[in-house]
Amino acid sequence: MITISDAAAERLKEMLEQQETPNMFLRLGVAPGGCTGFSYAMGFDDNETDQDVFMTVQDMKVVVEKDSLRLLEGLEIDFEESGMTGGFTIHNPNAIATCGCGSSFRTATDAGKPSEEPC
Repeated sequence: MITISDAAAERLKEMLEQQETPNMFLRLGVAPGGCTGFSYAMGFDDNETDQDVFMTVQDMKVVVEKDSLRLLEGLEIDFEESGMTGGFTIHNPNAIATCGCGSSFRTATDAGKPSEEPC
């Protein structure tokens, strides 16, 4: 199960409303890379594939590729305001190591493929 806080859901819904393409949804995933092995991917999409798992979280359609789901099970997404800026934060209970910037991780069973470029 993936959890999205009220603050993150509010911000995501605002962003979805600004999209010019109808029927957009939130797509979450991971890709090899980053300092630690896997990088998070979060964005809006309207293209569905047969490799997608669909769920409803905070009244939003959320899509995760089947291959990414095992790495994101239990994921918590929040949005934090900080002065004049703010941003999404991710807590992944599967991660045993994360990079300093928090955008990449590895799990106990999968190290991914770290990139040579720093965060």
